[in-house]
Amino acid sequence: MGYRRADGRIGVRNHVLVLPVSYEMNQVADRIVRQVPDSVTFRNQHGIDQSGDDLRQTLRVYEGFATHPNIHGVIILGWGHEPYDLQSIAATAEAAGKSVELIVLEQVGGMRRAIELGVARTRQMVRDRDAVQREPVPLSEIILGTECGGSDACSGISANPALGVTSDLLVNAGGTSILSETTELMGAEHLLAERAVSREVGDRILYIVRRMEQNAMKMGVDIRGAQPAPGNIEGGITTIEEKSLGCIHKAGHSPIQEVVEYAERPTKKGLIVMDTPGHDIEQMTGMVAGGAQIAIFTTGRGTPTGCAIAPVIKVSSNSFTYQRMQDHIDLNAGTVIDGTETVQQVGERLFQLMLNVLSGQQTKAERLGHREFGIYRIGQSL
Repeated sequence: MGYRRADGRIGVRNHVLVLPVSYEMNQVADRIVRQVPDSVTFRNQHGIDQSGDDLRQTLRVYEGFATHPNIHGVIILGWGHEPYDLQSIAATAEAAGKSVELIVLEQVGGMRRAIELGVARTRQMVRDRDAVQREPVPLSEIILGTECGGSDACSGISANPALGVTSDLLVNAGGTSILSETTELMGAEHLLAERAVSREVGDRILYIVRRMEQNAMKMGVDIRGAQPAPGNIEGGITTIEEKSLGCIHKAGHSPIQEVVEYAERPTKKGLIVMDTPGHDIEQMTGMVAGGAQIAIFTTGRGTPTGCAIAPVIKVSSNSFTYQRMQDHIDLNAGTVIDGTETVQQVGERLFQLMLNVLSGQQTKAERLGHREFGIYRIGQSL
């Protein structure tokens, strides 16, 4: 069950988003959402000091969020000195069928008036969206973002392969699944390239891994020496190759149809690779901006994060973390380690949970109000 949008896409949530396009507007966004708690926002770390490809990538994220199928309406908040065409962002959202309000701080006379206007318009959008009802929608219109964070020695044995089963079930139903985290494909990229539907797609997988490594080396960092992270090592992972071989299990066994850049919307259905960093929040933001309506996040250490506009299902790789982090974890895949369930059984249970969440069941990250946000930077702040 979901919301059919004017542009043909399917939403699984019906949010009114207060979107600050620069960090200068975070305070205004916070004040609006405090007065209209049925709306959502996030803290933005980005602003006026970007250019070139970095700026274009940031704009792609804003447009991805403003037009996202989980969004009913959007309040766009600008200071007035951003290097963005704010009218263009608003027009793009309107073209996608969204209710849109653009408030520019400089033009309305400052913070108090911006909050007053924002609260009034947000309240109206919330009233309007409450009239929209869910309806039966096909699974083929769903895009799933897959993510792992705080991985441990169990991740590649239990939670990640179980998510791979769920990913394959969605792909077999005609849907789309995104594998990201380019830094955590290193050492396993040749195996993924062999699963590509064409030589071109396979070469693209090898290229994005090589590019990520070379960019890190320009900063004097040997990324193969920087991974696994200290938390991964404490969790029992010994090498980046071991981490990567566990990571790619999230993608199941489906053929890879396409490789897209950060925050780009896939043009094909099936299993997709998106070029993102391993940073949990930046990769989540990229996949959601690219159209993912839902994400499944596996964790060995219990990473407590979520997303403002998309439900995030948390899956623990071991029962110890599940017992300690029950406020955050939706499903325990540690039963595979305990020997009480198979990977296939956990994957099918996770798939059913995903269906429930798609139809409106709240995840623990949603109940706790997790609304983390971060954009992958590819350039310097100026």
